[in-house]
Amino acid sequence: MKRLATALSLSAILATGVQASSLEERVAALEEQNTVLTEEVLATQTGGFTLVDTQKSYSGMGPAASKIYFSKNPLSIGGYGEMFYANPDNGDDFADVYRFITYIGYKFNDWIVLNTEIEFEHGADAGNGGKVVVEFLYLDFLLSEQANLRLGHVLTPMGLVNLRHEPTLFNTVQRPDIEKHLLPSTWHENGALVYGRFDSADIDYTAGVINALNLNSQYTRGDDTQSKWIREGRLGASKDASFEPAFVGRVDYTGINGLMVGASVYYGNGSNVKDPKPDEIQDVSGLTTTMFDIHASYDNGPFSMYGLYTQTNLDGAEKLSGNAVEKASGYYVNASYDVSSLVGLNYKLPVFAQYQDFNPVEKTVDGSNEDTFQTEIVTIGLNFFPADQVVLKADYAMKEVNNVDSNTFSFGLGFIF
Repeated sequence: MKRLATALSLSAILATGVQASSLEERVAALEEQNTVLTEEVLATQTGGFTLVDTQKSYSGMGPAASKIYFSKNPLSIGGYGEMFYANPDNGDDFADVYRFITYIGYKFNDWIVLNTEIEFEHGADAGNGGKVVVEFLYLDFLLSEQANLRLGHVLTPMGLVNLRHEPTLFNTVQRPDIEKHLLPSTWHENGALVYGRFDSADIDYTAGVINALNLNSQYTRGDDTQSKWIREGRLGASKDASFEPAFVGRVDYTGINGLMVGASVYYGNGSNVKDPKPDEIQDVSGLTTTMFDIHASYDNGPFSMYGLYTQTNLDGAEKLSGNAVEKASGYYVNASYDVSSLVGLNYKLPVFAQYQDFNPVEKTVDGSNEDTFQTEIVTIGLNFFPADQVVLKADYAMKEVNNVDSNTFSFGLGFIF
């Protein structure tokens, strides 16, 4: 009897040990399974913190800048980068780590969103013109599809490139010259914007107030820098600028499949200087800037096309100097065709041609230098997309400024994430 009791006791102890061991193994297996499921769900919600949907855009911005609006995770990190090599026929060749950008976004709740863009230019090497810039930093208050409020440091809703300046979105190695000198991309100012969409009419709009360009100091520049009078008027996040309100508005129609056509307008005081120096002009009343553009893009399978016309007028320019610029205008068009199917590739391979015709000094107060900066540029090239988020570019630009020719071969790479 004692032997039987002992045997039963030993059996119970062994069974308990086996059950405990089995329970621990099951718990460990469940914990491992839970970890895997959590990672899978997180990756599904956020694109693994690396992927961005190249087909999605919010409020007209590029896919990487729009990432926070489509993320189910409250924190979103993205960005883009571009560098290039250039070989001009009238100078030394060079290479540049042109830009590296980080986008950091955060959703405080389902209707308040923070979005930011921080740019490192030229490797941020100050000796080579490098700098770190906050290109936008704003809060979006998502009130409805028809009307939302954006407050902070915002992108100016002008042209094609300023809102969509990620390198996978334009064909040339560098941005079009017109959207650098006449529409000074990247153009960002402190301000407040209302924006929305009317689905029934297929119309998107933006309207609001931003800090005005400062064109007050162009009279101090020599003839060789007159062409930069608009670009150098940007104030950005400068603490030396006062706030001089300017109106900006934009309307885009997207009712035809693949087509976007619209217009933008800017109107504001032409002078915006905080504590001007004694030698700067004080009386600039009546100095006003009017800028507008008409833009369009079309994307239909392998064929795509985009372009715009823009004009800027400075009323009261005679108060600045005798050779102050009163008017600038220009246009460009870019057409491309994806030849990947023709050459048996599974990757996009668009070849393109771009034509630019513009004059940043089309009219001056005294009529001087009006032909000096007349510019035509024909650019041909191709893009190769080994992935939707990565592009390799090559182009050859044939430039004529006041009947003086120069040609440049460029190779570049860009990516978004």
